[in-house]
Amino acid sequence: MAKEDVLYQHGTLALLVPGLYDGTMSVADLLTHGDTGIGTADGLDGEMVILEGKAYQISGAGTVREMAPDELTPFANVHFDDPTNDYGRENMTSEALEQEIFKAHTFANQFFAFKIHGTFGHVQTRAIDKQKKPYPPLAEAAKSQHVFEKDNVTGTLIGYYSPDLYQGTTSAGFHVHFLDDDRTFGGHILAYNLTSGKVSLQTFSDFNLHLPVHDSHFVQADLNDPELDSQIKAAEH
Repeated sequence: MAKEDVLYQHGTLALLVPGLYDGTMSVADLLTHGDTGIGTADGLDGEMVILEGKAYQISGAGTVREMAPDELTPFANVHFDDPTNDYGRENMTSEALEQEIFKAHTFANQFFAFKIHGTFGHVQTRAIDKQKKPYPPLAEAAKSQHVFEKDNVTGTLIGYYSPDLYQGTTSAGFHVHFLDDDRTFGGHILAYNLTSGKVSLQTFSDFNLHLPVHDSHFVQADLNDPELDSQIKAAEH
């Protein structure tokens, strides 16, 4: 099994739903499993984008900074960037791009990375402020998100598609973040339009889920919430 075939994930989205936001893996450890990815920081502190082996945090205030190796994350996905498909595209909406992928490829039952580097006519993102204890549930925390918008911005959209079967472990469907080339704007993608860029796809044969089994809050939590699906959709979209 080549390292490029593995999607590595620390934590589950389900553990964020009731408010388990304490970081349980360092950035340094996370980067041993991949050089590209997305996640969040300790305390649900904004959005994380990992590109070229560096982790960046987009805060609730909209600021961007590189994260230190000893900073912690409760949830993140990473992989080693080695696209299996890439091609140029112009003047496409997010909906058109996503539909095209499934028409051209039999990827519906696979995890795959989705990356676009290019110029975007419009990008709308969000980021959440660092939460304070006692932590509120994810759906409640998401209500206080900050929304940012930018036109004619060049940067990288990066994220993953996860099959519906894995909702709760991940966020089913597309879950993507953005970081501009100037490292001044980004966040969790709410909407975008691509002007011109390169679309890269990378499929994975293996999904490596790492759980924070030494964290007392995780091992004692009841994560069997019947409303899990609706709460994830409310928080992530």
